[in-house]
Amino acid sequence: MQTFAPIALFVYNRPQHTERTLKFLKQNELAADSRLFIFSDGAKTPADEQAVTEVRGLLKNIDGFRSVEIIERKENMGLANSIIAGVSRLVADYKQVIVLEDDLITSPYTLTYFNEALERYRNEEKVMHIGAYMYNLKDHNLPETFFYRAATSWGWATWERAWQHFEPNVDTLISQFSLQKKYDFSIENTMNFWKQIQDYKNGKNNSWAIRWYASIFLKGGLTLNPSHSLVNNIGHDGTGIHSGINDIYNVIINPKAITEFPSELKENPEAYSAIKGFLANRKGSLWQRLKRYVIQRIRTS
Repeated sequence: MQTFAPIALFVYNRPQHTERTLKFLKQNELAADSRLFIFSDGAKTPADEQAVTEVRGLLKNIDGFRSVEIIERKENMGLANSIIAGVSRLVADYKQVIVLEDDLITSPYTLTYFNEALERYRNEEKVMHIGAYMYNLKDHNLPETFFYRAATSWGWATWERAWQHFEPNVDTLISQFSLQKKYDFSIENTMNFWKQIQDYKNGKNNSWAIRWYASIFLKGGLTLNPSHSLVNNIGHDGTGIHSGINDIYNVIINPKAITEFPSELKENPEAYSAIKGFLANRKGSLWQRLKRYVIQRIRTS
């Protein structure tokens, strides 16, 4: 009998988002067989205390899972430290983990996809990360799932054997990058991944995700991804700590179960090309960028 991976859900101060995330997660076909661990970070400022309390209130009566454990932090750890600590704890105890944040809507088959992939590639050292999100790759005839180099952070899973290679020290990571590796890491300079590394180094972000991707990349690891996203991020409405108002990355969730997985352990060149094309053109024309900027200014004024 297969033991399903525990779910780590990280929440903070967005009760409405958290409620929707839990609603859709509960509708997953493997929810009743899955252990749910909810990591609730402490308030960073007095202004956040009421919202944090409200989130914790709605967590009290969760059902629909094999078990539910709520970990309430007294202090504010911040998202990065909270995720690193929570993931490290669960992979130590269960050897695998599924990771979600409080602004992710899932398909009814998201947990099934994660658990099937975790089982299928459990002993494949090269496969280090399973992602559930994928960009809106229109007009591409890609397989249901494929291997790729970069790690997406909106719904993912991994094993203890892979997480042990996570390198949190940015200087250790930077020292291993040549000019060619920076270019390859940044998908031929179509995405600002290297800038995210530099920004972390300079204290401009506190991203665990960019350090995790760098750790995978430097190990020559692969990430498994669906060609049609199994999650959508609802946090791009200005409420998130690390995300602004943006619809570039909105997707329609795949309503079907995943049935096909790649047998060849190498990056899919067609998928890489499709993603590179999306990233290169994702912001649209100058007019589209200006329109998006004006809308964002109006919404935040």
